[in-house]
Parts: sequence; structure tokens; C-alpha cells
Amino acid sequence: MGTYPLLGVADTGDTAWMLTSSALVLLMTPGLAFFYGGMVSSKNVLNTIMMSVVSMGIVGVLWSIYGFSTVFGDNTFGVIGDPGQFFGLRGLIGSNGTIPLAGTIPMTVFVAFQLMFAIITVALISGAVADRLKFRAWVAFSLIWTTVVYFPVAHWVFDFDVTDAGGSLVHRGGWIVNRLQAIDFAGGTAVHINAGAAGLALCIVLGKRKGWPQASSRPHNLPFVMLGAGLMWFGWFGFNAGSAISSNGLAGSTFLTTTFATCAAMLGWLLVEQLRDGKPTSLGAASGIVAGLVAITPSCSSVNVLGALAIGAVAGIACALAVPLKYSLGFDDTLDVVGVHLVGGLVGTLMIGLLLVPESGAAQSLNGARGLFYGGGFSQLGKQAVGACAVLAFSFAASLVIAYALKFTIGIRDTEEEEYEGNDESEHAESAYGPAAAPDTAQSSVGSSA
Repeated sequence: MGTYPLLGVADTGDTAWMLTSSALVLLMTPGLAFFYGGMVSSKNVLNTIMMSVVSMGIVGVLWSIYGFSTVFGDNTFGVIGDPGQFFGLRGLIGSNGTIPLAGTIPMTVFVAFQLMFAIITVALISGAVADRLKFRAWVAFSLIWTTVVYFPVAHWVFDFDVTDAGGSLVHRGGWIVNRLQAIDFAGGTAVHINAGAAGLALCIVLGKRKGWPQASSRPHNLPFVMLGAGLMWFGWFGFNAGSAISSNGLAGSTFLTTTFATCAAMLGWLLVEQLRDGKPTSLGAASGIVAGLVAITPSCSSVNVLGALAIGAVAGIACALAVPLKYSLGFDDTLDVVGVHLVGGLVGTLMIGLLLVPESGAAQSLNGARGLFYGGGFSQLGKQAVGACAVLAFSFAASLVIAYALKFTIGIRDTEEEEYEGNDESEHAESAYGPAAAPDTAQSSVGSSA
């Protein structure tokens, strides 16, 4: 086997775009913090924001030591990368001249870009358990889950095989992207289905909030929610278009499909609200935006404009209809991580099997594969289903084990008194709006969503 990573001279234009994309993706996590923070009651806003913020610190440290190597090191035992290959980012640091490359960009820039994906995946899970999870339990869960679940799954989905100029294999990557050949351009499985399944497991183990659903609190700050949605939409262009790993035509096309799908999803969600509830809401608009972004994430390189509009519309409608199911099924997913990220991720991942067009970048990389609606049969749809179900099952099962282990060791649930007082005071000895801020126990008139 040859040397990996390959050495060369970076393209300055591609490098500039990927540095920008990395910063855009990092911005998504503060955006998520505002989005989630605005949807909880005033007594839990700081704690909810903190769960996203602390994820940045935890994942950043793990990534620098062994995380990147576990995801992008040579395939080991068929399931993970070699955690020792790039331990401490050994051998990747170079400033100029002939340096380790990922395609046409410095490997260090690729390290930074992929770090931001890992951070927001962990932060997404927190929305399922807001209002009642001990902060120390969240820190412990984040540390363990990132290592045991996210790193292996990201290896399966994001780590491509690499060949040298002579066509010889110099790096063997993950099984979903290389052996199964399921398409997930920017993280429908590794990010959204993964986080949604973990959120479902964690909220089941944690249990319902006291008085739920009758005493569910209203979102305390809808402008925060809208601000967060806007920041995430802005950052998502780095998430999707940046996944081209180059400043090229593929980045341009994914930029457009991301935009159009998100627009259609927002309108789809608002249509459901209008028909079901009689009034479209700002919360629904923000939630529809996120649903569209989630669904187009795996498929943005696979579909044309009409396909993007279809995926967005289906995701907006499906997620809006899925959110209230938690009441009939009896799991208290506080900010609807399951209804938006798990359902939206499944919609976007599976619809690739229907709408994959032969002229797309993804199809060309698979020698002209196409979706069912374009004469390709059920082959790609089957691959998409296997990849999605594998990630869902693994994440859910592993997250259950981690959550139960923490429950019976350090404890994960607030006491009844702490829940009434709010996690801002009980966990951080702080208040977002001063000592006059009273617990918010008003019933919600609309379903909260993430």
C-alpha cells in the first residue's frame, strides 16, 4: 500500500472556500443554540444553550486527539478507522509547499471542516431532553456517544476509498459509502438520522417531564427561534455546498438545491398548519426551514431542481405531521428532534432512491446510477434503505445502553424540585432574565419543534 494521505500543493481557491465553509458550519451550532433556547421556557434557556455550547468543547478535544483518526484512518475490523494512525493529528500539520492533502485542499482544512459536522451532530441530540436532564449527565453522554457512536458511523458514511495516480488503493474507507454505495452527500444518515435515533433513545430512558403533555411550556422567545433558524440556513450552505470539498460546479448546484428544497419545506409546513390548525405560525416557518435543510442534506448532489422542490415539500409536510405523533406514542421529545431530524433525514435519504438523476454529481460518481423515477429500478432505493436502517438501529441501540449506564451510575434526571425551579438555577446558578423571571407553566398552543 502507498503512502496516505497523498502529498502535493493545495489549490488556493478551493482552500479559501473550504475555510469559509468550515466557519459557516461552526456558526450553525450557536444558531442551533438560539433555535433551541427560544423554544424552551425562560427558566431553562441558558441550560439549553449551554448543552450546545459545551458540545463544541467536548467534541473539539476528542477530535484533536483520536476522533479524526477514528473516522478517517484506514479501515480497521471493517467498522472503524485506525485511531492511532493520526493520533493527535500526527503527520498532518504543514504550512506550505508539499503537504498532506485531501483532494486539492490541505488535510488540516479537511480536519477542521469535518470537526464542525461532529460538533453539531452531538448538539442536535440535546433538543430531545431539554428541561429535565442533568448537565453532568449531558457532558458524560456527549463524551461517550461521540466516541462510541458518531465516530464509527461517520467512518462508514464519510470516509471514501482513496487511490493514487496509478489507480492503486492507498486508503480503505467505510462500508456504507464504498461497499454498499449508498449516497449521503452531507450527513442525512451520519448526522440527522444518527442524532434523531439517539434523541429518541435518550428521551425514552429519561422519561417525561412532570405534567407532560398537559403542562408543556410555550416557546418563551420566538424571535430567538427565528434568529436561530436564519443562522442555521446561512451556515448550511457551508454544510452542503462545502461538502463538494472544492469551489466548483458541484458546490454551485448543491447551493441551489439546498435553497429550493428549504423554501418548499417551509411552505409545506405552513400549509399543514393552515389546514390543520387554521393559522400558520412563525414557529412553523422556522421548523419548516430546518426540516427542508435536513432532508436535502443527503440528497443535494443527487437531484435536479424539481427533485429538490419535491424533497423539500414532502419533508415539510411529513415532519409537520410527524411532530404531534409523540403525544399519541407517549415519548416526550421536548423540541422534536425525532419528528424533524429523524423523519427529515429518512425522507431525504430514501428519496434519493426515487429521484437520483443520471446527470447529477452523485450519479456520475457511481457510473450512471439513477433513481426509480428515472428508470433505475429499486437498486439504489434498497441501498439507501439499508444504509439508513443500519445507522438508525446502531445509534438507537448504543444510545439506549449509554443512557441506561449513566442512569444507574451518575444519574441523569432532575429531581422534581430542580425541574420546577429550572435548570438555569439548579445546574448553573444563573438566570437569563434576572431574579424576576418566574417559571413558565403555561400550556402550549402549538407543538414545539426542532
